[in-house]
Amino acid sequence: MLYFDASFLAPLILEEAASVRIEAFFARLPVGALYVSQWTRVEFSSLIAREVRMGGFAESDALLAIAQFDELVTDSFQIVAPGVADYELAKAYIQHFATKLRAGDALHLAIAHNNGAKTLYTLDEGLLSAAKLLKVHASRGVRT
Repeated sequence: MLYFDASFLAPLILEEAASVRIEAFFARLPVGALYVSQWTRVEFSSLIAREVRMGGFAESDALLAIAQFDELVTDSFQIVAPGVADYELAKAYIQHFATKLRAGDALHLAIAHNNGAKTLYTLDEGLLSAAKLLKVHASRGVRT
């Protein structure tokens, strides 16, 4: 199981500096081993909503981006739903104060751990740093 947060997937929908490298990376991944959570879907929508609030996207463009993300997820990923055990583990992770984890990032780590993810892929340096402190296998690396 390879688990992805929204920061790693956003460049597949939004034009970013990492877009080309992430597209090439995804082209080499095994079908059926890719996972996101319902939280990832919420997180992406939140990212887009922030762009609308900040004036970066028109509402119609935002809705299109969300629809494209939903199509990507439906076509390429298995979706896991967070459960009570995920929230409890996220709470425990947050209590490791040195990690400086935010709730959403702790939930990603917990979901990945509780579902046996081999790797959690993120572009979020804070999440990556916390994962290393907690000894949860996470990767920022995108090899081309």
